[in-house]
Amino acid sequence: MPSAAPLRLRTPPGLLPDARHVVLPDGITASGAPAIINTCETLGISLDRWQREACAAILAKDITGWYAADTIVLSIARQVGKTFLIGAIVFADCIAHPGTLTVWTAHRFKVARESFDELRALAESEAMAPHVDREAITTAAGNEVIPFRNGSRIVFAARERGSIRGFRKVRRLVLDEAQILTDAALSDLAPTQNQATNPQIILMGTPPKPSDPSEAFTRLRAEAMSGEAEGVVYIEFSADPGSDPDDREAWSKANPSYPYRTPERAIQRLRRLLDSDDFLREVMGIWVDEDARKTAIDPTSWANLHGSTPPKATPTFALDVAPDHSTATIAAAWSTPDGSWLQLADHRPGVEWVADRAAELLRTWGGRLLVEQTGTAAFLLPHLTAEGVSRRFFADACSTLDAAVVGRSVRHGGQDELKSAVAVARWSSSGEAGQRVLSRKDPRISPLIAAALALHGLSSVPTTGGWMVGV
Repeated sequence: MPSAAPLRLRTPPGLLPDARHVVLPDGITASGAPAIINTCETLGISLDRWQREACAAILAKDITGWYAADTIVLSIARQVGKTFLIGAIVFADCIAHPGTLTVWTAHRFKVARESFDELRALAESEAMAPHVDREAITTAAGNEVIPFRNGSRIVFAARERGSIRGFRKVRRLVLDEAQILTDAALSDLAPTQNQATNPQIILMGTPPKPSDPSEAFTRLRAEAMSGEAEGVVYIEFSADPGSDPDDREAWSKANPSYPYRTPERAIQRLRRLLDSDDFLREVMGIWVDEDARKTAIDPTSWANLHGSTPPKATPTFALDVAPDHSTATIAAAWSTPDGSWLQLADHRPGVEWVADRAAELLRTWGGRLLVEQTGTAAFLLPHLTAEGVSRRFFADACSTLDAAVVGRSVRHGGQDELKSAVAVARWSSSGEAGQRVLSRKDPRISPLIAAALALHGLSSVPTTGGWMVGV
């Protein structure tokens, strides 16, 4: 990834000078910003300089008159005013283009609702009365809509509820909390714009935590920063990496609204409430070192190992439980002529079902079941019939999985739970001679840990007379 130096790719001189990174597409000949800003001013919406310049970048047009970028990526810290900026653009655009459909989403319902409440206040202002009938605004939970008199609409929804896929001809799709957005979720959302004229998708969020499912946001940022992205605007406001979280000058670099619109007291409150890592991400906009975010198993390599037909033989099973006991997983591994095969035998919420299900699988298929004695599933041992081996090889199991993926000696069934686990997989130290193991910090890692144990158990665990082997 790029060094700490600010990045300016294809950026007109003087545009967004306070932003740390700015990337614009080729072919810009004009911008729709002047008309939109003029509409905002007639509505009593005043944009700060950085917001007007961001508006010029977002609404940049090519020689055809269409948006030069159909994808906008904003990495902007909290308490800056990005919701107000995008809200102003959306309102003005809905007024200027009758029949415009905007869908505003967040990962969580409460965040979508907060955005709705903030923009609803604007919609109910006296200046908006010629354009919005305040009595027609829908406020029911999960059905929040701001309708315009000209047929335009702004619909608010939570992605976690899966309520977006039914929309068509979405001209502008706003994805708030973009740091919690997988490529799979983006694939579900993007087709809603296929039939729209001159559509635009806006992803906005703060730098993701290591445990966030942020592959879409992270990938788009990386492509923009490398100069390889096409049709993308990327804007990032952030302090310098390594900044002191109490440095007021660094606060100013990260937040162009500080201290005029975002007072020092608001930042101090967040400094008091958030730990230093969260403060650096969410308030100072600093992305962690990309090496620290690198997945333990390369997602592309994993995807390329997707097979089609599992073997018809006796498998080795392994069981793992998420650290918070939210889910349990039973994985199965088979030896094949050219290596091995992995897939999940079962994965469900909770843990109360897993012992009985493990016994059922063993009665049906034979084989063995592996459970790590020191792992999060160890509490199940009294409920299982354990015989023979007492051997801890979690670090070895992680190494076996890593080697099999790198050496392309394993195939898998392509299950979503394993794909999600790969996306959040990170290495940590086991504390035993510094061996690398898969970190259990993110509960979604559990299916991959079960798979690693099952794979290693194919050849590394002695046969016993019992139907469960504790390792």
